[in-house]
Amino acid sequence: MKQILSELKIETHGEGFIDITSTINKWIATNKISQGILVLSTKHTSCSLTINENADPKVLKDLSSYMKALVPEEGIRQINGKGAHISYLHSDEGVDDMPAHIKTSLTCTSLSFSIDKSKLVLGTWQAVYLWEHRYLNHLRTLCLHAIGEVLPLKAA
Repeated sequence: MKQILSELKIETHGEGFIDITSTINKWIATNKISQGILVLSTKHTSCSLTINENADPKVLKDLSSYMKALVPEEGIRQINGKGAHISYLHSDEGVDDMPAHIKTSLTCTSLSFSIDKSKLVLGTWQAVYLWEHRYLNHLRTLCLHAIGEVLPLKAA
């Protein structure tokens, strides 16, 4: 049994989803983990992690549209549409700043996975995504913490 703690840098290109499944599987293979568990977390407050469908890109577009409707840039209004509009107090980094923090709070900043045969155990149509909530490009840092069996070294 071995424990590996590492960081992975992912460059984002504005708001949207980045499929990081193959990048994580490459990290697992590089570290020769045959079976175990992996905890993946983001070290940021304006992006998140999600597992979702990888076959139909319309799923991700609908998910993004739903989140934009749920967390508007303009500020807070009661869901029933009644009541006064309240502007966000925090907008230091632009109009997408506070909405990005809310979206992160409503989603996940860490995920855990089983590893088997040196790959993530996922369903047929599942992928792991980094969900960037900001409009500008960012370099995001993910923390990977794996505990598991490591493949034996090959004899020379």
